[in-house]
Amino acid sequence: MTPANTQISTVAERFEALIPRLETERLILRGHRPADFDAFAAYAQTPRSTGTGGPLDRNLAWRSFCNMTGHWVHRGYGFWVIEDRASARPLGACGLWFPEGWPEREIGWMLWTDAAEGKGIAHEAALAARSYAYDVLGWDTAISLVLDDNTRSAALARRMGCVADGSFEHAQYGAATIWRHPAPADLADGGMEAYA
Repeated sequence: MTPANTQISTVAERFEALIPRLETERLILRGHRPADFDAFAAYAQTPRSTGTGGPLDRNLAWRSFCNMTGHWVHRGYGFWVIEDRASARPLGACGLWFPEGWPEREIGWMLWTDAAEGKGIAHEAALAARSYAYDVLGWDTAISLVLDDNTRSAALARRMGCVADGSFEHAQYGAATIWRHPAPADLADGGMEAYA
């Protein structure tokens, strides 16, 4: 008889194989693996996670981690793990998000470690995710929902060409700004074609 944890890994590996894999110059965006949980849980316990529902203990972090993988099942798209191509280290997550109660389909991002900040990693990953949303899924618009005190994410939204397009009061997280991404036809390069 196969041990239960081996069966879980096998199911997780099969599930990951169903998630489209995106590649950029420095990054691989891929499905979640059980081994990614420790990096996510460490992030979720810090004040850095405030904009994504934290801080959370490991129990609640597990639920959040599983929420990201389950989104793929119910919506057909979701967050990818951002993996560094050189080290194979998970750096964060980025992707397409539209849970119940959200105002519109979103492009979101989170970096799990301070060491990943300030290097353009979230920008590179978010551009790949947006290209996938527009070029593969056929989205004609997208937002990024940024809490009002999250100046770094607001700066990234502006860098991606987003404009403030209203506000949203999230029942759990509080006041947020809706940042509207440029439409596919308004992007100068037509997209990154980053998906593999």
